[in-house]
Amino acid sequence: MGGTLVEELLEQAPDGLSNWRWPRYAAVMNANHARILALLTAILAAAVMRLVPHPPNFTPIEAMALFSGAYLGRRGLAFVAPLGALLLSDLVLGFYHGMATVYFTVVLIVLIGWWLSTRRSFWRVGAAALASSVLFYIVTNFGMWLFSGFYPRTLAGLEACYVAAIPFFQNTVAGDLVYTALLFGGFALLLDAVPRLRDAQEPKPA
Repeated sequence: MGGTLVEELLEQAPDGLSNWRWPRYAAVMNANHARILALLTAILAAAVMRLVPHPPNFTPIEAMALFSGAYLGRRGLAFVAPLGALLLSDLVLGFYHGMATVYFTVVLIVLIGWWLSTRRSFWRVGAAALASSVLFYIVTNFGMWLFSGFYPRTLAGLEACYVAAIPFFQNTVAGDLVYTALLFGGFALLLDAVPRLRDAQEPKPA
């Protein structure tokens, strides 16, 4: 009885009674770490682009939050990565009025990325980028109206705040579309070039 069981185990394990699953487990873990490193590098590189001269509101903030949520999934790192990258760039650029609402919006856009994580396609990514632009416009300008003291806290003041921000909104949309295309498109090309970085549950392009 015992001999039969041992023989079956030996047949299943190429190295006898050694930990034969470890090499495969280690390879999977190494690939997963390499994937996360590539994602974090992309997010940090996007944040660095804030330091390059650019038109007002033409920034990668929303795109990197969307990208982080879509690829890092439902884990704390999906929030920490874009918020940390944003903070590092703010340390260089300097703190500004309304930072709290910007960071809060980043958290909300990561959640949009969660929705996108299992259903990525060209049109859905584009729609999510536009939704991120609208969300950023609504939340940050509401915060400006509520906390800055620049506008009276009346409906007329709120309307004036949103109207004043319209010229910047077109730059927000343009920046979100450009940086979203660079992040999502660039990472898709990287996955094609280095298949080992692909997640086992990576959704097929629709």
